[in-house]
Amino acid sequence: MVALLATAACGGEPVPPAGPVSFAADPDQMLTSDSGALHVAVRFSPHPPAVGSEAVQLSFTDASGASVSGLAVSVVPWMPAHGHGTSVDPIVTEMAPGTFVATSVYLFMPGSWELRMTTSGAVDDTAKAAFEIP
Repeated sequence: MVALLATAACGGEPVPPAGPVSFAADPDQMLTSDSGALHVAVRFSPHPPAVGSEAVQLSFTDASGASVSGLAVSVVPWMPAHGHGTSVDPIVTEMAPGTFVATSVYLFMPGSWELRMTTSGAVDDTAKAAFEIP
């Protein structure tokens, strides 16, 4: 019984988003990458993010606002207070030059989360979006 409760408290299996994924026109967050070379617009679906499986749109631009092509992007959901991520690796797909959608972003419990992004290719960099799940 204790093992069952521990498994339930830490998540379980992800549930895919119901229906088609859509993103708001305005970003939920605007970030600057750690080197300052990239600006990142972050949009969550559903908005605001909640416990469950999310989709996240990431749009990368340079200092002039132009989309940055030639990027490879990886995404890691992370709970800094707990020192762990999730058991599901997000799937990142480039939708247009500089615009990516990460699906299966599994946020299995309430709390403070980070979305840790790494880019390689045209620009090797990192960025981090911080957000809360009520």
